[in-house]
Amino acid sequence: MFRWPPWVARMWSLVVLVLSLGQLAGSFYVPSVGPQYFTQGQSVPLYVNKVTSDQTPLPYAYYDLEFVCRPDQLKRVWLNLGEVLRGDRITESNYQLTAGENQTCEVLCTKVIQPDDALQAKELIKKNYQAEWIVDNLPGATTYRVRDHSVKTYEPGFPLGFYNKFTDVAYLHNHVALHILYEPVPDTQHPGTPSRMSIVGFEVYPLSVQNNQVGCPNLTVESPPRQPIGNVVDREIAVTYSYSVTWVQDTTVSWRNRWDRYLSMGYTSVHWYSIVNSVFVSILLAGIVAVIMLRVLNRDLAMYSEEDLREDQLETIGWKLLHGDVFRPPSLGGLLAPLLGNGVQLLFMAGTTTLLAALGILSPSYRGGLLSVALVLYVLMGITSGYWSARMYKVWRGTAWLKNALITGFLVPGIFFIAVAGVNLFIWSSNSSSAIPFGTFFVLSATWFGISAPLVVLGAFFGNRQETISHPVRTNQIPRQIPPQPWYLRAPISLFITGAVPFGVIFVEMFFMLKSIWQDKYYYMFGFMVLVGLILIITVIEITVVIIYFQLCSENHRWWWRSFIFGGSSAIFIFLYSMFYFFTRLSVTHFVPALAFTVYSLLAAFAYFLCFGSVAFFSTYWFIRKIFQAVKLD
Repeated sequence: MFRWPPWVARMWSLVVLVLSLGQLAGSFYVPSVGPQYFTQGQSVPLYVNKVTSDQTPLPYAYYDLEFVCRPDQLKRVWLNLGEVLRGDRITESNYQLTAGENQTCEVLCTKVIQPDDALQAKELIKKNYQAEWIVDNLPGATTYRVRDHSVKTYEPGFPLGFYNKFTDVAYLHNHVALHILYEPVPDTQHPGTPSRMSIVGFEVYPLSVQNNQVGCPNLTVESPPRQPIGNVVDREIAVTYSYSVTWVQDTTVSWRNRWDRYLSMGYTSVHWYSIVNSVFVSILLAGIVAVIMLRVLNRDLAMYSEEDLREDQLETIGWKLLHGDVFRPPSLGGLLAPLLGNGVQLLFMAGTTTLLAALGILSPSYRGGLLSVALVLYVLMGITSGYWSARMYKVWRGTAWLKNALITGFLVPGIFFIAVAGVNLFIWSSNSSSAIPFGTFFVLSATWFGISAPLVVLGAFFGNRQETISHPVRTNQIPRQIPPQPWYLRAPISLFITGAVPFGVIFVEMFFMLKSIWQDKYYYMFGFMVLVGLILIITVIEITVVIIYFQLCSENHRWWWRSFIFGGSSAIFIFLYSMFYFFTRLSVTHFVPALAFTVYSLLAAFAYFLCFGSVAFFSTYWFIRKIFQAVKLD
């Protein structure tokens, strides 16, 4: 059999490691955190990114649209990993902006649009696609005011056009009025130099105007003739694109808080309502746990601790009878241990990322930073995955620790990778910018095989070297027969209870997260997310411990898998709510975006299941060890 020479294998390993580390380093690329100063007459670049819609989850690169004006040579901007995965395709435009100089009307180009391209434009306008342009790392925004008409807020992006559904006519926005808001910054060190300015706002006011091929539209007319598109399918159409620029001095906002207008969501009261609702649910569960655990459990412990307890009374008591079976290794423990390890890995990644965002370290100016940092942390947390998987595998008397480590490192990530790759094939066919490029797929694979998997094995090595977690009781050789269970402990009822209660804690916050993910809206309420997350963890632990305690009292010792499944059972409600959001909030009529939404929602629900299933499992494990340590056994 042919074998590669050793030097080839070493070179390949080195290439994989260098590419992986290079991508990880690129993921932490952060733009300049300080303000960029412009002087009078200095050229200010304008970048175009993508077009997105709140009705369908497929974005498109702006310069992939055949009906827009494009430069002769596209100059693309370096993107970090998070930007690539979220569908960003930032490119320098041919709009000419000069700091401090107003431009009344500039002709960009006259574009001859073919019938098929005009139909594409009409379809995008009907679906309310918004264009994202960028100046000084600020996205162009549509402005609006809140109820008191005094506070200006921004909605990122501006529409490609508008559609009259009564006449089935689409109108293209072929003129844009750009308002650049700036803050004057005097140069105290060089008094004679021109005054500098920092950009604090970027507003876009699009117009649809029917104009000729050689000049600008007559913008003094109150209602100029609009530019229809995609309504005549048998001939081409010539459209002149133009723009005007106005520099506006704004002293009401500084460079430090220029993102406040983008992040002013106006739903703070709803978030507080969600927090109060979650707190009440948690308090109610805490009361139930207090009654059950402090009264019933203390009574049971007092009875079990009496040395003069009669033999016939022992036979009538519930959970102590399971002392010889409660720590019996579960069936398919070789599968449960890797799932628990991956759950710990996802939990540490999600918790650390959310905490960094809540502390303001991951600011919105770091485009794609949240996703980049999350992926890097997921890779680095592989060592925790291998460690806890190996420790539980050793508890269940497993000996093939390396095999368990390989399953931990490749099973769950493999499921995610195969699902994303399969969906990506369909997205590629739609020419959407959310399709992951082949090079990025290669880098992700190299990172997985070159960094994440070795870290999992390293964590498993250390976990296997630890002492086996001791149990307060010994396990009998013959398992105890399980009596018929009460109706409320049957799987469907228990799953509904343990899933519905935690979902009631997070369903309000879930709406805003889904809106941010699928409708490309900014979400920066991470302080609320931290609070809701803590309440959710407490709720999951409480409801799972209560159900498992009732199960033990009913003499059912098979709790390992049940605690894991009960803890993550609200993932079912999360997926169902996601599909409800899909049918009520999105207007998807094509197969590919529907497939992408469904598969990604399933993966998100699966990740939640692993996270909180692991939280519930380890909490229940600790609880059961404690109660059996507190009783006297003959």
